[in-house]
Amino acid sequence: MRTWKRSTPWLLAAGAAMAVSPVFAQQTLTLGFLTSETGPFVSLSRTNEVAASIAIDEVNAAGGVNGKKIRVVTFDTAGVPAQTVIGFRKLAEDDKVLAIIGPFSSGQVTVAAPAADRAGVVIMAMASSAPNLVAKNQYAFRNTSDEALMFDKVLKTLKNKKMPTATGAVAYANDDTISRAMGEKVLPAFMKKAGVDVKLSVDFKLGAFDLSAQVSQLKASPTDLVAVGAPPEAAIKLVQEMRRQGHKGRIVAGSTINDPDLPARMGKEGNGTLVPGAWYADLNARTKKFSAEFEKRSKAAKLERTLASQFDAATYDIVQYYVWAMKEAKVTGDPAKLAAERTAIRDALKRMKNFPALEGSVSFGANNDALKPIYVQEARDGKFLLVEAHPAEK
Repeated sequence: MRTWKRSTPWLLAAGAAMAVSPVFAQQTLTLGFLTSETGPFVSLSRTNEVAASIAIDEVNAAGGVNGKKIRVVTFDTAGVPAQTVIGFRKLAEDDKVLAIIGPFSSGQVTVAAPAADRAGVVIMAMASSAPNLVAKNQYAFRNTSDEALMFDKVLKTLKNKKMPTATGAVAYANDDTISRAMGEKVLPAFMKKAGVDVKLSVDFKLGAFDLSAQVSQLKASPTDLVAVGAPPEAAIKLVQEMRRQGHKGRIVAGSTINDPDLPARMGKEGNGTLVPGAWYADLNARTKKFSAEFEKRSKAAKLERTLASQFDAATYDIVQYYVWAMKEAKVTGDPAKLAAERTAIRDALKRMKNFPALEGSVSFGANNDALKPIYVQEARDGKFLLVEAHPAEK
């Protein structure tokens, strides 16, 4: 029996939705999921539920947690902060979930983290990576690595592999939280720290269709590197316009553009693009097995993207962290113990060390961010190739 409660058509097609009776609820342990099935992040976030469903099915097939099955209640935030708060309240107060998967973005986490502290319910983002965003929160975690740390590993790989890095430029979206943080702070600061001469910076709107003016500025002062702070769609437009205008610089970025389809969508114009990620699909037998199951379910649901992304892998692992924490805390799901068991899950996560996650060996740092291996990858002829693997920070 699948224990998802929702009404999304593609998941219903997998045989899922059901009304949950009080008796059934007492026989299960309930997690919440702040999804982004619509909105600005949909190309990256819609598939997260596929990854979560794989994890839930595996756990339940193995006997569940402390003798009880896991069920998930979802709320579509549309990637909007205001909707995220509404969804959080519903899951925490009405559905009385033990912990919450998500939300997705840094903008959403900015409003959800204080709400989590007030309610005493753990949230865990799978994509938010603005530096130190939840460092002062008590119940907010992120199964992501700080973008500053990620980009630093890209620069180390460039140096280790003796790739040209004398000069650089920055191109970023100025109307998105993480893109702006990357473009104005992380990218220029870390390039300068690595000895790269940062010649110029250009910015644009997230939905901009034409980037020819910005690329003209970049072409006027050509550089070895062009560091991008934006989602994948903007990076694709940028590199294609760069090649059209004759700019030969290498695109580098944080994980914000690391979409599994990126090399294919960029085409040959994107060859050489270097990005970090906490996930590499061909790493080992376990990652290949997950990727195959993810592709199978995504195709069955008729989703546009069928390759698992770093955010899908992170979502799968969030479920596994919660399962481990609930076992550690001996969670019962007793409504009378709800507050105490929510806090016990939080406390278990804080002491989690070297968890054998899908993404690699993972612990949580003092700032509530996951400490994970980082895989620097290069786009080449429609695929990502692993250039260098960096172990998790201690």
